[in-house]
Amino acid sequence: MALLDRIKGSADLKRLPLADLPALAGEVRRLIVEGVSRTGGHLSSSLGATDLILALHYVFDTPRDRLVFDTGHQAYAHKILTGRADKFHSIRTRGGLSGFLKRYESEYDAFGAGHASTALSAAAGMAAARDQAGDGRKVVAIVADGAMTGGMAWEAMQNIGHLGTDMLVVLNDNQMFISERVGRLGHLLTKMLTRGAVQRAVRRTELFLARFPKRGRVIRRVIKRLRVLLFPGMIFEEMGFAYFGPVDGHNLPELVAGLGHVKDLKGPVLLHVVTKKGRGYEPAEDSPIEFHGTPKFDIETGAAKKAGAAAPGAPTFTAVFGRTLAELAAKDPKICAITAAMPEGTGLDLFRDRFPARYYDVGIAEAHAVTFAAGLAAEGMKPVVAIYSSFMQRAFDQVQHDVSLQRLPVVIAMDRAGLVGEDGPTHHGVFDLSLFRLVPDLVIMAPADENELRHMLATALACGQPALLRYPRGRGFGVPLDPEPQAIPLGKGRLLSRGRDLNFLAIGNRVHPALKAAELLQAYGIEAGVADMRFAKPLDGELIRLLAAAGPVVTVEDNALAGGFGSAVLEYLNAEGLQARVLRLGIPDEYVEQGKPDELYADTGLTAEKLAGAASAWLAGSSAVKI
Repeated sequence: MALLDRIKGSADLKRLPLADLPALAGEVRRLIVEGVSRTGGHLSSSLGATDLILALHYVFDTPRDRLVFDTGHQAYAHKILTGRADKFHSIRTRGGLSGFLKRYESEYDAFGAGHASTALSAAAGMAAARDQAGDGRKVVAIVADGAMTGGMAWEAMQNIGHLGTDMLVVLNDNQMFISERVGRLGHLLTKMLTRGAVQRAVRRTELFLARFPKRGRVIRRVIKRLRVLLFPGMIFEEMGFAYFGPVDGHNLPELVAGLGHVKDLKGPVLLHVVTKKGRGYEPAEDSPIEFHGTPKFDIETGAAKKAGAAAPGAPTFTAVFGRTLAELAAKDPKICAITAAMPEGTGLDLFRDRFPARYYDVGIAEAHAVTFAAGLAAEGMKPVVAIYSSFMQRAFDQVQHDVSLQRLPVVIAMDRAGLVGEDGPTHHGVFDLSLFRLVPDLVIMAPADENELRHMLATALACGQPALLRYPRGRGFGVPLDPEPQAIPLGKGRLLSRGRDLNFLAIGNRVHPALKAAELLQAYGIEAGVADMRFAKPLDGELIRLLAAAGPVVTVEDNALAGGFGSAVLEYLNAEGLQARVLRLGIPDEYVEQGKPDELYADTGLTAEKLAGAASAWLAGSSAVKI
């Protein structure tokens, strides 16, 4: 009988002898590799954290003790060890386990998170609540080194040190962020890995000086200051944490012993654990970046099994963005690019390799990235910040206060707009139009396809004001790419066809489904036109007037209906005193769960067939025409 078959929670785990833990870790890793090979997912991070997670559940009394994970994509072993092993094959699929932590999925999931740098703040709040209740439970935050580059993590650190509450922070140091480690934090952690001998020497010196109460106290203060200067890792101790480590994150006896040692210590404690991304699966160890977030793959070779494309052979929107930006930068030395630790994910790896002097990776720090770009723009550069739509929510204030208010020409390229699929509600980019549409002097564009993306990027760089460009994940529609990206008229849409019975006002990647919906309606005697609106701000008022005057209009977007593009059209009609019959189609006022993008667009009524059915039913004022 496999060891894993006996484990339904931490109580079962504690019944195993310590000597069995390495074998159990091997079984957990095999299940992770097998499951992710079939569904895709975050592999290398979860493999690297497996031993650490096993040791945490072995030592602590979970779920009573709270384990708070940063981002959650390192926590697949946590799911498997807490009664979800038999469902792990369903991870990231429609109706299956989430790829991240969810409070309503398991009592062991103390706090959900899909974004980085939240664990310390949440754990601090839990510790404060524990202190109020006096129930004595333990609170542990498991934070990857990449998440420590976020400003929120350091805000929490200083607050925890000030509170002085009992709390353990486990720094999971895998020597990488999502991509290669960047910045001074990586340098600091590297120093910490080599300071053990010096630390021991300093301790022996302190014990010796303790024999001389008066002079020794003065000298000890000098040594402490010198130690902080020479060994930056001591910053944790200066912030009020008792620092322990580094500990080998793949030596289970050492991990269990170390956690047992710090478990009952008073005050804030930081345990520095060193792990390796991809541990236990050779392809992931050799290529941890590629296996950070991987599609389905062949276990024997590690080769990816690509999912079917929207148009076979069509490039991805991300790739088109990256190539176009590099093409434009070759002609303009003022263009520079900024990423928040995701060069490959945003397509900026090409720019990085071609123009390293104009490329900036700021770590997982979206808010800083935007204001950093504002500083570049203030001095005459042309910065392009590439960040996923859902992550840009963290930088709203910077867009409004630091960019738009000063009318600085910063270009924000938001990848993963709309429904992204298997990563689920933490990653769907369905709120950006609603969030940013209210910001004055901000141009907001959404291309219908990969060719229009090229022209919109050129437009954003040429318009001389803050500009936001949103585009979806995945492959394009197979539209031929024009040789040269050219700026398009600001705030002007395209009338692709004019309908007698109704007209779709579509924006972004719902333009092509709207065109297909018009074709389907034609077969039922309904003549529908389609406008590619292109801009959510400024709106093409002339085109809206033209089509609203002609008859019923249907707005289509892959953004939340609340405050989105359709709302903008209604606001425009109201402000102009125009009467029109309008149907808004988009993301309903609810969180959309995980699944394949096509499944989710069908669920939300945004496929061509669903658009046609909804439009026909609304037009007729009765049940939908079956198409």
